Amino acid sequence: MTESMTQVTGAVQALTQSADTLFLLLGAIMVFLMHAGFAFLEVGTVRQKNQVNALVKILADFGVSTIAYFFIGYWLAYGATFFADAETLSAGNGFALVKFFFLLTFAAAIPAIVSGGIAERARFNPVLISTFFIVGFVYPLFEGMIWNGNFGLQAWFEGRFGAAFHDFAGSVVVHAVGGWIALVAVMLLGMRKGRIRAGKHTNFAPSNIPFLALGAWILSVGWFGFNVMSAQSINGVSGLVAVNSLMAMVGGILAAVVLGKNDPGFIHNGPLAGLVAVCAGSDLMHPLGALITGIVAAAIFVWLFTYMQNHTKIDDVLGVWPLHGVCGAWGGIAAGIFGLQSLGGLGGVSFFVQLLGTVIGIGIALVGSLIVYGLVDKLSGLRLSEEDEFNGADLAIHKISATNLE
Repeated sequence: MTESMTQVTGAVQALTQSADTLFLLLGAIMVFLMHAGFAFLEVGTVRQKNQVNALVKILADFGVSTIAYFFIGYWLAYGATFFADAETLSAGNGFALVKFFFLLTFAAAIPAIVSGGIAERARFNPVLISTFFIVGFVYPLFEGMIWNGNFGLQAWFEGRFGAAFHDFAGSVVVHAVGGWIALVAVMLLGMRKGRIRAGKHTNFAPSNIPFLALGAWILSVGWFGFNVMSAQSINGVSGLVAVNSLMAMVGGILAAVVLGKNDPGFIHNGPLAGLVAVCAGSDLMHPLGALITGIVAAAIFVWLFTYMQNHTKIDDVLGVWPLHGVCGAWGGIAAGIFGLQSLGGLGGVSFFVQLLGTVIGIGIALVGSLIVYGLVDKLSGLRLSEEDEFNGADLAIHKISATNLE
């Protein structure tokens, strides 16, 4: 009887482990697909002479990110390496390997975010070099602090304020960090030629609204893998995360429709703003809190992107700093507001900790990116020549255009 029970228990454990591995693998695939969303969002936004570069850049960045994270970043964040035999690595259905794949797709989102900000005037190889150091060193520094307790930051938060910094799916760890890294790169590159004419700002219209919309749809669908599957196990799946993601997305859509005055660019970025912001507290908030979080995020994006494009020298092509950087920071703070039990949330969060943790993440992003992009710019230059920028990155870098005009 005892032996029989042991066999049953072992079989249940094996089945659970297999299910968790499959669950996380599906999540990794969904988030990996989001990179196609990043690519098409950029393709639809940039001018036609830079569309090939947008596609190639996202894919090449993913390849470099994988190497950087496999050999350096994952070890820095979690202390784990892959220098063992295949039999050891595949233990437990290879769950540890699939976890790496899942977290890699998050790490690789950083250069994908940056790509949209620096589009149309960045050199190819220097950007790839920068990607290696950002994903290998800068991103995993903060990732490990928040999601693995490195350097005792979370322990200090809990001991001093009674709650750790809460970021369930990366509003701050991924999006805010990526957006503020992008801001530094954008500032170093400067404005695209032709943006200022007769002393006034000129905005280039998106080249392909259907591609822009396709990118937004792919990202929106993949986001449910990004958020829900951050539980990393079947047992941890939460319908609350799914519905909160849905409500924040819808809040973003509706706010963008009203505030964006029916502009398709704003309407398709609105849901993304809401989804960025809800990542941190999607497992804590009441759906109404998530709805408000999404509405505020889209309002932030529409106002800030409009102001930035028309009144500043920050030439952020896709608006990745307001969308990911600022809305991601809002998401970290919102988790400390709508996660409170007094506002219908599950509790266990501190507003001050959420604010402080968000500021620390932004600080690491700014300092790290200044070092990486600053050194690369000084040593090799980040920006295309004026002639190459005029001809477009497609011909200048890849020697081919997006369409055959013959």
